[in-house]
Formats: sequence, C-alpha cells, structure tokens
Amino acid sequence: MNEEANGLPERPRVRPADPRFSSGPCKKYPGWDISHLNTEFLGRSHRAKLPKQRLRDAIEISHRMLGLPADWKLGIVPGSDTGAFEMALWSLLGPKAVDVLVWESFSNDWAKDLKALGVEQLNLYQAEYGDLPDLNLVDSTHDLVMVYNGTTSGVCLPDLDWIEVGREGLVLCDATSAAFAMPIDFDKLDVVTWSWQKVLGSEGAHGMLALSPRAVERLETSQPRYPLPKLFQLTKGEKLVDGIFSGATINTPSMLALEDLHAALAWAESQGGVEALWKRTQSNFDCIDSWVSNTAWIDWLPRDPATRSPTSMCLQVVDVEFVRLEQSAQQLAINAMLAKLEQENVALDIGNYRSAPPGFRIWGGATVETSDLQALTPWLDWVFAEFKQTMQENDHD
Repeated sequence: MNEEANGLPERPRVRPADPRFSSGPCKKYPGWDISHLNTEFLGRSHRAKLPKQRLRDAIEISHRMLGLPADWKLGIVPGSDTGAFEMALWSLLGPKAVDVLVWESFSNDWAKDLKALGVEQLNLYQAEYGDLPDLNLVDSTHDLVMVYNGTTSGVCLPDLDWIEVGREGLVLCDATSAAFAMPIDFDKLDVVTWSWQKVLGSEGAHGMLALSPRAVERLETSQPRYPLPKLFQLTKGEKLVDGIFSGATINTPSMLALEDLHAALAWAESQGGVEALWKRTQSNFDCIDSWVSNTAWIDWLPRDPATRSPTSMCLQVVDVEFVRLEQSAQQLAINAMLAKLEQENVALDIGNYRSAPPGFRIWGGATVETSDLQALTPWLDWVFAEFKQTMQENDHD
C-alpha cells in the first residue's frame, strides 16, 4: 500500500542538493573545495612579512566590503565572535551605567557576564523567546549592550532608528548572524563583532572586532577596574595596540582558516559584494516565509513580522494536537522528525537551540541556495504528516 493510500502525502522526489542548514558552523559557499585554498603560507610564521600582509588584507577587504566607516578600526581576534565580544565587555564597560537588551541565550550570557564582572549600574531589559524588549527603555546616557540578530530565537532588530543620534553612551553590538546578511547602520554603533563561520560560511575560532573612534577613545582614557587576561588586552601604556588592527594578531591564528576566509570573501565579491549577499539572504527568507504563510501546522517563532531574522529562521509547530503535548513530549517529537530528515539526508542540524522552545531553526544566510530551501519544505510537510499519523494511531490504541 502506498503512502497516499495510508493518508500520507507522497514522499517528495526532489532532495536539496546540499542538506546543510546549520546555524553555525554554517554551510560553505556554493562551489567551495578545500583544494582551491591557497596553501602558500601554511607552516610559516604569522609574524613574517607576507603572512602578516595576508592577515592585513583580510581585515582591509572585510572593512571595505562591509562598508565600515573609514575611521573605524577592525581587527582579527581569538575566540570567534564570543571572544571578540568578551574583549569589548571586559575592556570598555564600567565608567557608565549599562543597559543590556536580552531576548535569547547569547544576549543573556552577556548579561550574566556583566553581573559577574560587578558592573554596579546594570539595567536588564528582557523579553521572552519570540519578542524584543521595549527599546524605548534604553537611556542614551548609558552604555548599551545588545545583539543585532538573536541567533537562538530568530528575532532580529528591525532597524536602529530607535538609537539616539549623538548619544552619550557607547553601543556594543554582537552582530555575528547579521554582518554580511543585512544592512547595518554603523553610525549608530561603537563596537561591532562577528565571526567568520556565520554568513560567510568560513571556519570558526577567529572573531572580528570593529571599533569606532569613540570606542578607541574610551579604551585609551578609562582603565578597567580589574586585571585583563593577555588575550583581552587592547591597549598598552594607555594607547591602542594598533598592530591588532593591522594584522599583528594577539596570538597565533590558523593560516588555513585565514585562507578559507579569503576564499569566502573572494566568492562574495564575485557575487557582487555585500549587497548581493543581502539579496541572497532575503531570497532565502522569502522562500521560507512563503511556505510558512501557506502551511497551517507551522509558524514563525518571532511574533512581529518586522523582527523575523532572515538568517537564523526559527519556527514553531502550531498544530493543535501538537501544542496540547507537554513540552518534553513536543521536543521528543521534534527530535524524531529531525532524525528522519537526517536519515533521508534532506536536512542536517535544523533543530531548535537547546534553551529555545521546541521547533526548527533553519539557516538562510548567503551561502545557502534558495533552491535547496525550496526542496526542503515538502520534506518538512511530509515528516510532520508522518508524525501526525503516528500520534493519531497511538491515540486510537
């Protein structure tokens, strides 16, 4: 007896050409091949002239492609985006009150770190998964800590219009799932961090730290209240360690990962630069948004359409019978569907983040092909229909 006779939709015949939709590390760009990487500088000192120039080139290309203001500093630092943002938290905050916007796990981590660091005037503005905090509560005289795109909730800032021009406090922005994927008004920010392994699909372990002139001034005029680990030291003798922002990294970088970044940047330029990456990302979002709009059992986790991330696209099951289940049973059902999708080799690593509500998280960054997402959605319908049939059979038993 075939599936249609059993009341199931027919098993889709077309699979995604690439089933990798992980939200980090993210899919490589189309056509990537490790044999294409330049190995000339492997096994050489990163302090030598040509390897150091290669690091500087990656900084300069990223600075130009992203459209950072000309007077901003950009450096390569250890520890991926987390390391870059921790450096900023430890090095810059303390002189002023700090407002922290929390709406998912990583922004919550930054709030916990600031509490542990003993920031005396700490104001926490929090929202549950699916929502943004009240942005009107932010005080322009305070420093502000936030993520741009909530990778684990799929909630993204719609814009930065709410940030006051000429504000007194600094704005520290973790932009790891936003940089290269969407327009960012850098004039409203003072610190921006991201990693190589998100939108560009390159390798992890290295972070990018961008500083405005105001952030540099803070570093050079206000010393931290506690000793900084070597990896976090951005100043020496009350002056910015400028070498960090010209290719002299704090510690030894992976020259292989650096070449992978160069390959990703070259691919991005071949597509038309950052604006082409924005368009590719938006096309991926439009594909999933269209499917969600026409599918009764699934919905976006972010409630406000203006805040739905085009990269970390977080979805929840809204089918009535599913919603009636205990949350633990919902997660078990999601896990079973994920296992089936992986078994069919149509979707890898699209489960919700461990602290998020049960559901799916599908990466839609620029390295993902829209055609693969188009091929994925019928499989999601199919695997959910299988789950529903099993649940109904168990109820009858």
